[in-house]
Amino acid sequence: MTTHIAIVGAGIVGLSHAVAALDAGYKVTVVEQDAAAVLSSIRNFGHVCTSVQAGELGELAREANPIWRSLAERAGVEARVSGTLAVARTEAEEGVLEELAALRAPAGSEMLDSSAAAAKLGITGSTGIRSGLLLAGDITANPRTAVARIAAWVDAHEHGEVRFNTSVRGISEEPRLALETNRGDIAADHIVIATGHLTGRLFPELASDVRECVLQMARVKAPHVMGLGPAVLTGTSMLRYGAFDGPAQQVLRAEMQATRPELLEIDANVMFTQQPDGTLLVGDSHRSFDSAPPFLDERWSELLLGEVASLLGTERLQVIERWQGIYATSADRDLLRETPMPGVSVVSLTTGVGMTIGPALGARTIAAL
Repeated sequence: MTTHIAIVGAGIVGLSHAVAALDAGYKVTVVEQDAAAVLSSIRNFGHVCTSVQAGELGELAREANPIWRSLAERAGVEARVSGTLAVARTEAEEGVLEELAALRAPAGSEMLDSSAAAAKLGITGSTGIRSGLLLAGDITANPRTAVARIAAWVDAHEHGEVRFNTSVRGISEEPRLALETNRGDIAADHIVIATGHLTGRLFPELASDVRECVLQMARVKAPHVMGLGPAVLTGTSMLRYGAFDGPAQQVLRAEMQATRPELLEIDANVMFTQQPDGTLLVGDSHRSFDSAPPFLDERWSELLLGEVASLLGTERLQVIERWQGIYATSADRDLLRETPMPGVSVVSLTTGVGMTIGPALGARTIAAL
């Protein structure tokens, strides 16, 4: 009899477990409370930022990158090898890039001068860009369609099924392991709970340190012809990702505190990804809550949009859509991996790199069964 894996959550982490389980020859049923994935996995940049992760997140990111490439081929996921361009506009930012390039940058990375970095963004006029570091190998996906296409691939697999509009009420152990849902019980040999910031609804004791981090993001029209280039990080990004850690980063933090404290106030990561339709996904700010209110602060949005507009040499960006991103966060850990009962794995990211490492997290969990 084929081993049956039941997975709760049809976001990128849950679906990554499903793909890995199907590849291992298991039968898979994914259940999702909503009619489609509408939370963390579609509200992000689609940036698979392998090159800027460090430690265990870096290991997972490197493992996930080829899985993303495979999903583009097998599941028709809109994903391309775009690379990432980290842009420096101050001497301190340039110092961070030079330190990374000299000590920790992945193979194929390249320091660009002002004109070459600007050219990557389609900027032909005067610019405040001092230099850039082009990080090869990173992927940009379309977050609006990626998880839906993976879910369709799983559901079309002869051993796979995805059940939307199915909420889990609990887990029973007798007479055998099963998910109790609003559409009946689902017996399984192993259960994976991949519900992100909603983990506490089933296992509150495991998620006592997990909060909701919300982001302000927007989709804008590119201000000029840019081609289809790299994802773009700025000085604020250099304060967030592990690969940038080092003495130069501390110099930059002090400069930012002295000159742009408003960006630190909103915990900004000013960045964007370029999408095939000519739009840019722009963001973002960060703020954590036990239960996040839905309200967006327009001052924060204008600050983020103004930073990107300035970088691209335009007065104002034309906003097409705004939204609130959300993901699980914890001050104590980046990964939640627990086994609350025999045959049950709880797996969640508690930092905002789900698209980057989700596929590898699923592969590791399934390989360990």
